[in-house]
Amino acid sequence: MVRRLSILAPFLWLLVFFLAPFAIVAGISLAEPVSGRPPYTPVFVIANGWPQFQGNLEQYVHALSESRYVRGFLGSLRIATVSTILCLLIAYPMAYAIARARESVRPLLLMAVVLPFWTSFLIRIYAWIGLLRDNGIINHTLISLGLLQEPWRVMNTDTAVFIGVVYAYLPFMILPLYSTLERIDWRLLDAAADLGARPFRSFLSVTLPLSLPGIVAGSLLVFIPVTGEFVIPDLLGGSNTQMIGKILWEEFFQNHNWPSASALAVLMVGVLLPAMIILQRAQRLDEEGG
Repeated sequence: MVRRLSILAPFLWLLVFFLAPFAIVAGISLAEPVSGRPPYTPVFVIANGWPQFQGNLEQYVHALSESRYVRGFLGSLRIATVSTILCLLIAYPMAYAIARARESVRPLLLMAVVLPFWTSFLIRIYAWIGLLRDNGIINHTLISLGLLQEPWRVMNTDTAVFIGVVYAYLPFMILPLYSTLERIDWRLLDAAADLGARPFRSFLSVTLPLSLPGIVAGSLLVFIPVTGEFVIPDLLGGSNTQMIGKILWEEFFQNHNWPSASALAVLMVGVLLPAMIILQRAQRLDEEGG
């Protein structure tokens, strides 16, 4: 009985907190926007004692044909891809160094990685505004040192968004990489060296292949949430920074076009679904040592 309940619990969690809300959003996406509360027409109506379906796919056609929405999807995928690559390039050496450090030092290094999570996400992003604005700390310091003649205009640009995203999501890349690298048998590198392999060749032939599950898991843990990010592009990015999370917020709370926003949300899940399947597959291979 206890075993059945332990198996049933995750399915109930998914049903209540994912499938049910997603079904509601999907149902709203089939409605028509109207002025009122709720701001959409009912998908099912009772006629002659029977429920009749009166939804349509018009919002999906509009979402796929509207250039603003298409730019939002492409912009989100572009920023998520570049940010994931930057996180990987920064996180891999850090995770490798932590994995090769003495066991007594590793907990302190891992604590330093997760320490930013002890502060509110919103406060940490607001702090970057004070650092990156024209009269901020970074520009003031660089001008005082004579390295710049005029402020470096980075606020309200994609560069500021990349900085904020990499800062916020870097731990999500470091931790899976460290978890994979920490389990590598480092004697394999000694064996490769004995066979005449140089350090870089040993890295390419031994370390990198064995760390692929961590690379895939970390990359998807960064890519998936960044695709729907709203706070960072809203605070650090300008009006030209088009991301689907920002457009969703505008459609829901400014335009009150719930059906259109719901259709965009469903399409975003469809775009990210392959990445979620790859993440699940990578985690399974990592657990099986594949």
